[in-house]
Amino acid sequence: MSTDVAPGRGVLAALGLFTVLPVPARRPGPGVLAWLPVVGLVLAGLAYLPALAVWRGDGRGSPFLAAVLVVVGLALLTRGLHLDGTADLADGLGSRRPADQALAIMRQPDVGAFGVVAVACTLLLQVGALSAVLDASTRPAGLFAVALAAVTARVAVLQASARPVSAGSGLGVLVAGGVPAAGRWAAVAVLLLGAGALPALVGGDARVAAWSVGAVLAGLLAAAVLARHAVRRLGGVSGDVFGALIEGATTVTLVVLAAATAWR
Repeated sequence: MSTDVAPGRGVLAALGLFTVLPVPARRPGPGVLAWLPVVGLVLAGLAYLPALAVWRGDGRGSPFLAAVLVVVGLALLTRGLHLDGTADLADGLGSRRPADQALAIMRQPDVGAFGVVAVACTLLLQVGALSAVLDASTRPAGLFAVALAAVTARVAVLQASARPVSAGSGLGVLVAGGVPAAGRWAAVAVLLLGAGALPALVGGDARVAAWSVGAVLAGLLAAAVLARHAVRRLGGVSGDVFGALIEGATTVTLVVLAAATAWR
């Protein structure tokens, strides 16, 4: 994947910008966004660790509590910024105001009714879906599901980075357009390849692989639809839009993986 940032510095800059991890300070550059999928893998692994204390896989322990710990872990590791972006975008779009007024609403520090509902629904869906997945999974398969959702969400942001930037967006100006088309589509290709091939390593069969690929496509499609709507209403993407895309794609990916446990 092409990037203007050296690999070591790029990963550290991405971790410093998008997580709470105490990495050495690195000034983020235009190519830092290219490392978001790697950030997703790191976050998935760290958020998954607490779940192992209360859930042993194969129906042993509490998959529901494990799912709660994973979802809370992801929120804490990202400072809750993606949930905050979800709330802000919901308030802005829900206001049905012109773009400049909607953006002003999104910049306000308080959270409105639309934002509260959006965050509550997001968390409920993520916990419920992941709980269903873990209830039917081994520990390695559960980690694969969490990683697949986390990486899919961040590849969705890579795709959205090609869109215009909304007025007054600091984060959007920093990262939007920083990943060339070849890099964005290479990330999609690698993600789909992993979704189709890796389930065999965690005990899955061809049906599991098919559902995994379907979950990735559904997550990317949902994020693309949301990004297009945000651009149409707000004039472009922003940090809040990116955060909402991550939470939305994560949710959709997990819901499809949960559906697989009922239908495969």
